[in-house]
Amino acid sequence: MKKIAIIALVLAPLTAHGQDSPATLVTIPQIAVSGRGEIKVSPDRATLQISVQTRAATAAAAAAENATKQQSVLSALRALSFTNDQLSTVNYNVYPEQRYDPGKEPEIVAYNVTNTVLVDVRKLSQVGPAIDAALSHGANMITSLQFYASNTEAARRTAIGTAIEKARADAEAAARAAGGSLGSLLEINVGAYNPPPPRPLMMARVAAGVAQAETPIQPGEETLSVEVSTRWRFNPAK
Repeated sequence: MKKIAIIALVLAPLTAHGQDSPATLVTIPQIAVSGRGEIKVSPDRATLQISVQTRAATAAAAAAENATKQQSVLSALRALSFTNDQLSTVNYNVYPEQRYDPGKEPEIVAYNVTNTVLVDVRKLSQVGPAIDAALSHGANMITSLQFYASNTEAARRTAIGTAIEKARADAEAAARAAGGSLGSLLEINVGAYNPPPPRPLMMARVAAGVAQAETPIQPGEETLSVEVSTRWRFNPAK
């Protein structure tokens, strides 16, 4: 689906130097139109953050248990054909759990260790299996799941073309309403483009009674937008 939002529509003079006499100023009426083109794109990639959190009486014991579980998680992901360049540690945290009693100094009662791995998922069909494999091999937190489109150049150019077509149509309508006609294109500017940001998704986990079922994932669509501004020559009625 493509949409155009007209931002500005004005009539303004353009001053230029004539070829025969540099000192002669010629006023050229113009129509300026700015617009936005939008197009839907489907994500084809995802990033997934999987965490293993452990708790023990000592930091060393919590870290050792964490390392064993996280290694099991990584092995399960590699068994799904995830390569080392798709798996990276993005957070490792050890912190004491303290108990506070009135009139006493805080007492450390346990240590918590969290190890988070970022998974670069290049096939969306692997998102659900990756989650299920990780959770069944020791992971106990899915801290982030985001979808994004890896190649948006073709969609961006389509949005630019549509925006310009709509800008011309609006400029022609303005010229007719002003009692004249639309002339040649004088200038066009394509605004800065930022790809759609990664879109977080709330995951739907299956009920405990059907734990064997694959985690359902629905990435949806993203909106890519481009802004353009154009200036056209306006030919007044004679």
